[in-house]
Amino acid sequence: GGVPPVTDLVLGAAAGCLACVFTNPLEVVKTRLQLQGELQPPGTYPRHYRGVLRAAGAVCRADGLRGLQKGLAAGLLYQGLMNGVRFYCYSHAEDAGWTAYPGGTVAAGAVAGAVGAFVGSPAYLVKTHLQAQTQAAVAVGHQHNHESISSAFESIYRQHGVAGLWRGVSGAIPRVAVGSAAQLATFASAKDWVCEHQWFGEGSWAAVLAGGMVSGVAVAVTMTPFDVISTRLYNQPVEADGTGKLYRGFLDCILRISSKEGLLGLYKGIGAVYLRLGPHTVLSLFFWDELRKM
Repeated sequence: GGVPPVTDLVLGAAAGCLACVFTNPLEVVKTRLQLQGELQPPGTYPRHYRGVLRAAGAVCRADGLRGLQKGLAAGLLYQGLMNGVRFYCYSHAEDAGWTAYPGGTVAAGAVAGAVGAFVGSPAYLVKTHLQAQTQAAVAVGHQHNHESISSAFESIYRQHGVAGLWRGVSGAIPRVAVGSAAQLATFASAKDWVCEHQWFGEGSWAAVLAGGMVSGVAVAVTMTPFDVISTRLYNQPVEADGTGKLYRGFLDCILRISSKEGLLGLYKGIGAVYLRLGPHTVLSLFFWDELRKM
């Protein structure tokens, strides 16, 4: 309370970046799992990445321990932009009294998340490209072979202009909007449920973490299909005019994945999504709360 929206923009960005440092390895693992076996029927391709822990081991063997922090700079840029704008918009909605209406919290969270996703989309595009890059023997998905975050932005802009930097945003907006709405709709009630069962003391960060992990089940189930679609749209190779070679857009991506990989193809990487959600939520809120107090 009492923090201006502009201040929340800075604090929200900082909190998201601090949380990202700890959860980025799960982003790398999630990206590899979601791209593995792209548009191939189950059982017809080699599985280099099996489950979260074994996938993390495969990343380390191929790219070294530093491989788990691939795309970190782009991830920090994305978290700074997306969370800064998200917290700013949500803070404005609170000041305007919109969150006091029934369903206002969820609606404000979804809209704020969608705006943040749009602003941060170029950074997420580059993050996905960099996290997918690895040795040819264990490569999954299209390999864009960028040398750095700056060369990635330069290459995309030079080939496809400003519009190219927002390629895949049609998958990012529903991903963050659905995830943000589901999180806000379940996090508080999940935390209260944990406290009512006396698992942890009310107000403790252990209770917040447990609430985040319980809430994470609902968020992971609702958000993972959008997450998979977003990753595929961002990473796919494109024609000279910017048209995707694999997917024409959001709906086409859903249909092609479902027909080629089955409905479970839309839930690839759900383990990494779930394991990232709770800690990232709690760390973001913890850092945001502490920064606000300061």
